[in-house]
Amino acid sequence: MRHLFMAAAAGLALTAPSLAQDDLRTAISADWDNHLQSLYEHFHENPELSFMETETAARLAQELRDAGFEVTEGVGRTGVVAVMENGEGPTIMLRADMDGLPVREDTPVDYASEVMGEDRMGNTFPVMHACAHDTHMTSLVAAARYMSQNRDDWSGTLVLIGQPAEEVGLGALAMLSDGLYERFPTPDAVVSYHTWGYMPAGVIRYAPGWAMANVDSVDLYVRGVGAHGASPHLGKDPVVLASQIVTNLQTLVSRELSPFETGVVTVGAFNAGTKHNIISDEAHLQITVRSYTDEVRERLISGIERIARGQAMAAGLPEELMPVMEVEETYTPALYNDPALSDQAGAVLAARFGEDAVATADPVTGGEDFSRYGRTDEDVPIFMFWVGGAPQTVWDEYQARGETPPANHSPFFYPDGEGAVTVSSEGMVAIALDLFANGVPQGEEG
Repeated sequence: MRHLFMAAAAGLALTAPSLAQDDLRTAISADWDNHLQSLYEHFHENPELSFMETETAARLAQELRDAGFEVTEGVGRTGVVAVMENGEGPTIMLRADMDGLPVREDTPVDYASEVMGEDRMGNTFPVMHACAHDTHMTSLVAAARYMSQNRDDWSGTLVLIGQPAEEVGLGALAMLSDGLYERFPTPDAVVSYHTWGYMPAGVIRYAPGWAMANVDSVDLYVRGVGAHGASPHLGKDPVVLASQIVTNLQTLVSRELSPFETGVVTVGAFNAGTKHNIISDEAHLQITVRSYTDEVRERLISGIERIARGQAMAAGLPEELMPVMEVEETYTPALYNDPALSDQAGAVLAARFGEDAVATADPVTGGEDFSRYGRTDEDVPIFMFWVGGAPQTVWDEYQARGETPPANHSPFFYPDGEGAVTVSSEGMVAIALDLFANGVPQGEEG
């Protein structure tokens, strides 16, 4: 993700700020000292896996109730929805995700997780907040507390959501399927952020338009005819066939997509056989596919099937032994930051933090199910920005060696909690206040 740092600076125009910058910054900083730090360390120390965030959700819900919001729990299994109506005006939704990852933490912080947790399938793993969702939840609480204490500065309806299961790409869909936009005020805009370990604390980046990719998981079962390893002519070797398929899959991006289109096809796992001298009757390929547009997504997925079948036919396999392809039905759709909303929110961030800290960025090929909030019949404009999380000392140490620090999903990743939380909280509040004061620009369809 080094390309995140090479982007052009965002514009500086800010539309009628509703309060002095120092007031907001001072308030957030004081709240970090008085309350947010201990809350962040609690979330960090007590992670829970996807759709198992019962204690996390209960604590988040109580924090939002204490801030004066009307709170509903159990939305989309373990999701939390908090609503504050404050007169006439737009409805703005802020989102944070709640789940941890099955990773054993290996960091020097004294509040490191030692949790062993059970996933929704009954498997037990060490668990840590390796993707900084603990900062996201803490920032949501910070925004809730500030907005509640300063109701005279805005008018409208504020909706805050704690979303489960982002790491498995199912939480946003679960909340929407459970009536998020029907049971609660339908938002005019949804805003979120993500802490990145690939950037130093205090840095903010955002990508108007396509920002993050479609994420598809494909399982390809390449079949053959088993035989003794000493007599390969008596079988049809699926390892050789699958190897040819892997090689040919590389042409999908290099020779079938325009140089101006983005696609990734990666074979992450290749499993076959049990012993040196046995030709197996099946090989299993696990493939991740990344794209931005629905058209490219379809071309890549159909291309995998076409290449696999073509290679099998070339190997002389009968119809009943053609490869079998399974595409995970629920995928993570690409994130499209509404351009008009991005421009307005980006200007707010730039005016508040300065052009040295805030810049536009190239899109990345990671995935985030936040995208789903903008892919409903309501056509709600959405915006996600990225906040640097790497502690400055860690960042400087690694940069001096020409390396990037351990980042999201690493057992060695830990963010600068204060830097990530205070900057993101201030940013989300500033964006929300601007949208309440000046309205939401017309959304664009991605």
